[in-house]
Amino acid sequence: MFEQTFKAIDDVLWKDAGCSSELDYTEQTSWMLFLKYLDDLEHERSLEAELMGEEYQYIIDPAHRWSSWAAPKDSSGNFDHDNALTGSDLIDYVDGELFPYLKGFKQAAESPDTIQYKIGEIFGEIKNKIQSGYSLRDALEKVDELRFRSQEEKHELSHLYETKIKNMGNAGRNGGEYYTPRPLIRAMIDVTQPKIGETIYDGAAGSAGFLCEAYDYLRQGGREKTQLSTKDLKTLQECTFYAKEKKSLAYVIAIMNMILHGIETPNVIHTNTLAENLQDIQPSNQRDIILANPPFGGKERKEVQQNFPIKTGETAFLFLQHFMKALKPGGRAAIVIKNTFLSNTDNAAIALRKELLQNHNLHTVLDCPAKTFLGAGVKTVVLFFTKGEPTQKVWYYQLDPGRSLGKTNPLNDNDLKEFVELQKGYEDSDKSWSLNVADLDQATWDLSVKNPNAKEEAELREPKDIIAEIIALDKESEAILAKIQELV
Repeated sequence: MFEQTFKAIDDVLWKDAGCSSELDYTEQTSWMLFLKYLDDLEHERSLEAELMGEEYQYIIDPAHRWSSWAAPKDSSGNFDHDNALTGSDLIDYVDGELFPYLKGFKQAAESPDTIQYKIGEIFGEIKNKIQSGYSLRDALEKVDELRFRSQEEKHELSHLYETKIKNMGNAGRNGGEYYTPRPLIRAMIDVTQPKIGETIYDGAAGSAGFLCEAYDYLRQGGREKTQLSTKDLKTLQECTFYAKEKKSLAYVIAIMNMILHGIETPNVIHTNTLAENLQDIQPSNQRDIILANPPFGGKERKEVQQNFPIKTGETAFLFLQHFMKALKPGGRAAIVIKNTFLSNTDNAAIALRKELLQNHNLHTVLDCPAKTFLGAGVKTVVLFFTKGEPTQKVWYYQLDPGRSLGKTNPLNDNDLKEFVELQKGYEDSDKSWSLNVADLDQATWDLSVKNPNAKEEAELREPKDIIAEIIALDKESEAILAKIQELV
């Protein structure tokens, strides 16, 4: 229904000098979608208030509402071209009046949990990059065709937006920063099995793919497909999903993605998660479930490292410490991390593995194949653990889809089906095995992926043997050539 509209918006932005990549297209589409969504939401709430005989207090002033400047209508309800700003007038209004007005909401908001605060945050971080007022006018008219009224419409829009995020991830220098493959996320959720009433947290939210997939899973009744009550739906909306994101663009996209999936006022905080001292995390802000793919390969400053008991510059190792502390006792986590974490011999990696094994039950390690994350040059594993009991045994599964992964051949749900099934009973197979922690070298706590069931590869021959064979073959060739010469 809306696919052509999305393509048309991209075509408009592609022609504008201010937008040069998929990142720009997604960013610019996001702020327009957000304002259109907000206008539809306010319209819906005003109608509900009218039915109740009450007066609705609008968030946005009349002059700055979508229906006033972006898509004015005449008395017949048709687009009013005579009163619609365009060209330089439109750019001047958006840059000089609209964005400063919306940015001001952050200061006026009662708390960070309100939609007013989110408006202020978004428009304090994002900038209008569209340079032509005529291009912007075209894009606004196309966004106005979109509707956020029914669940079906929101579902289609969320699907299209997810595709945009995926394309943005493919276009970026590090695809994994923006896009974690959804089949992998769904498998992580299948193993952790969240339930209504539990809190779910991602401290490195990116585009909020984990929380959106968890919302879809719970909205459909979880593994048992249970029918949800009105109270359950309210719980899902208001006090289930929590996230933090450092980067401005990812923060805006996370909010828009959650809104399109049906979470009206997302609990996403724009902050550097690692700037929080671990000692400040209290039981009141610990969570039942943590699902995350933290950035790896980054280096954090010394002052940030001071917030952690195990000092290291590696971003992923600091995030892992944060997640272990942010998890409630008995809570469950599934964290993507680069596979070298299992075997690194530096002091921080060894100390972190020891901490994980002694105070958490690292029950499962999923070894992911190369190119699971497009644009990421490292191999990854997923750590599944429960807080509050030491690890006795680790179950490994070596994911092998039987093909080389890539843009045109990404991971799919079927690839992970066997993993999810075997994991339920920690069953052994050609691809899965268990490791007793008691057998580990306690000097290194090495957890490397070493499949004991893998078929042995043919032994590599010694170089001297290969050279000897080449010499022998050369001699044979000489003898044959000599015989041929005699016959000529």
